[in-house]
Amino acid sequence: MKFFLAILLIFSNIVLASGDLSKEKERQKRIEKQIKTEMEKEKKYAKEQTFYQTHNYDFKGAEVNPDSVDSIPSIEVQDDFDMDSVYD
Repeated sequence: MKFFLAILLIFSNIVLASGDLSKEKERQKRIEKQIKTEMEKEKKYAKEQTFYQTHNYDFKGAEVNPDSVDSIPSIEVQDDFDMDSVYD
């Protein structure tokens, strides 16, 4: 019974670790894709050497990628901020 439990524990850890690795690989692919896009933009800007105005600037490129939003950790409030002690 102990042997079966040990095998089950090892197998479950392997399965959980492989899930984390696949998420990390997807994250790295998104990062590489975004870096490649930004490098192409920088090459274009370096070649043209002009400052863009609002009517010819690409605002769609500055939007947040919805696929990467789930990988951002949520920020928890650490302390209750109280300004009363500041003015004493």
